[in-house]
Amino acid sequence: MSIKSFSDYLLLEKKYSNLTVKAYENDLKDFKDFVASHYEQENLEAINYSQIRTWIVALVEKSITNRSINRKVSALNSYYKFLLKIGAVEANPLAKHKALKTSKKIQVPFSETEVATVLDELYYQDDFEGIRNRLIIELFYSTGIRRIELVNLKLNDLDLPNKTLKVLGKRNKERLVPLLDSVIQTIHKYIDTRKTLENIQENTHLFLTKKGVKIYETLVYRIINEYFSIASTKVKKSPHILRHSFATHLLNQGADLNAVKELLGHSSLAATQIYTHNSIAELKKVYLNAHPRSDK
Repeated sequence: MSIKSFSDYLLLEKKYSNLTVKAYENDLKDFKDFVASHYEQENLEAINYSQIRTWIVALVEKSITNRSINRKVSALNSYYKFLLKIGAVEANPLAKHKALKTSKKIQVPFSETEVATVLDELYYQDDFEGIRNRLIIELFYSTGIRRIELVNLKLNDLDLPNKTLKVLGKRNKERLVPLLDSVIQTIHKYIDTRKTLENIQENTHLFLTKKGVKIYETLVYRIINEYFSIASTKVKKSPHILRHSFATHLLNQGADLNAVKELLGHSSLAATQIYTHNSIAELKKVYLNAHPRSDK
C-alpha cells in the first residue's frame, strides 16, 4: 500500500492539514529508506517490530530527542493502523510499543501585568502596521486562537454586530468565539486603515502585510516576540505562550474548565487541563491567605 494512499486518507477522511500530512510522509519515507538499506526490504507491510526497534535505536544514536522520535513512531503507528483498517495487514507491529520517556515542557505564561504593559503602556504607530500589530496581540489574548488560525482568518469570519468571530480550527472544525468591545473598536480601526493600502493583492483574508498579501506565520511570531521582549524577561515569547496566558488567566479568574476548552477549540478536556497548574497555584495562594488555620 503506497504512502500516497495513506496521505489521501489523512487529508480527505481525517481532515489533517497539508503541513501535518507532509510531516507524516517525511517520517514514513525516512523509515522506508532505513529498512531498504538495512534489511533490503521494500514492502512496509511485511515489517516486524524488531526491525522498527532497530530503527528507533538508530535514531537514538543520532542524538535525536525522545520527543521527536515519539513523533516519528506515532506517524508509523498511524500508517499501520490505516493498513489494518483496510485489511492490508493482519496486525499492527507497533500495537504493544511504549513511547520513550520525555520530560514535560513547562509553558510559563505571561503575567497579567506583562500583558497589560504590552497593551496599555507600549507605543504603537498610528499606521497600518502599528494598528495591525496591536489587533493581532489583542485577538490572541482575548480569544486564545492559534497562530495558524489567526493567519487564516477571513474578513467574512467577522460578525461584528453579534460580537463573534468564526475560527477554523484543527481538522476543519469551526467554532465561534466572542469578541470584546475594545477588540471590536480596534478591528474597525484596522479595517479602515487596511483599505488605504495601495496594492491590496488579497481581498479575502483579514490580516495582510504592508505589501497587501496574506500575512504569514513567521511574521506573526516576530510581532509577538518583538513587543513582549520589551515587557517580559521570559525565555519564550510566542503566540502559543499568549494563547497559554489567555487560558491561564481565565482559569485564575474562576472560568469553567469546559468553557475554556470550547474557547480554545480543544477536542478533549485533557488537552485543556495542562493549563490548570497555574490556576491551581493561584488557588493555593488564595487558600493560604484566607484559611484561618494557615500560617499566612
